[in-house]
Amino acid sequence: MQSQKQFKRRFSFEFFPPKTDLGKEKLQVVRDQLAEVNPDFFSVTFGAGGSTRDRTIETVLDLHKQGISTAPHLSCVGGTRAEIAELLDVYKENGINRIVALRGDMPSGMGASGEMRYANELVEFIREHSGDHFNLEVAAYPEFHPQARNAEEDLKNFARKVEAGANSAITQYFFNPESYFYFIDRLEKLGVTIPVVPGIMPIVNFSSLVRFSDMCGAEIPRWIRKQLEAYGDDTASIRKFGEEVITDMCEKLLKAGAPGLHFYTLNQAEPSISIWKNLGISERERISF
Repeated sequence: MQSQKQFKRRFSFEFFPPKTDLGKEKLQVVRDQLAEVNPDFFSVTFGAGGSTRDRTIETVLDLHKQGISTAPHLSCVGGTRAEIAELLDVYKENGINRIVALRGDMPSGMGASGEMRYANELVEFIREHSGDHFNLEVAAYPEFHPQARNAEEDLKNFARKVEAGANSAITQYFFNPESYFYFIDRLEKLGVTIPVVPGIMPIVNFSSLVRFSDMCGAEIPRWIRKQLEAYGDDTASIRKFGEEVITDMCEKLLKAGAPGLHFYTLNQAEPSISIWKNLGISERERISF
């Protein structure tokens, strides 16, 4: 973990682009609540195969102009170089300086993967097209990508993204901090020392958490799963227990030297804000030691 302690800490919140006018209104309220803690940036997801392209652009530009830097997610699967170049130009012209560069998922029914198949190709293309204008975030998988052939190959894939020009990374969420520590140690042995910020998923709904985790390969430890199962439909107890578990994990991560936290908000403010307040994060905590 020594490599991570050298970096200034940064904190961020992730949204998905709303589909309806009501969703936009709700996101604005969430945005305002989260803006009060002065995060370093917001990020906005990009649907499979670019399915939310226009809504992502609209959401990113709307949030960005309100005063807090906003980073669009950009995936290459299902897209062409020309389409991606157009998006890069739009973002650059509107003052966006950070992008989360991802491979992305193929939407159901789409046969072709597009002109690029892997995130390292996307990172390389962005560097070729836009130089060093964008700070490029990439994905990291402490518990390894569910489609990776094996653990060693997954680490090499991550290293390729860094070699292509990635500045920093955000992890898939996890509930076992040891998986993050082990991942960082393995990267250090490979000579990869960019900031790798833990992705944090607040626990608010057990069934949704199980569904998301099965899809992305995140392991829910047995003791957490069993306790959540025991609460049944008791939402208040689930949230209280979840808040305690995630707060404790975040404390361990920050104490060990993690260079910040990235919250997957699911367009809700309260769960992330509660954890933030429990941690006592302030401007002072953003300086590495």
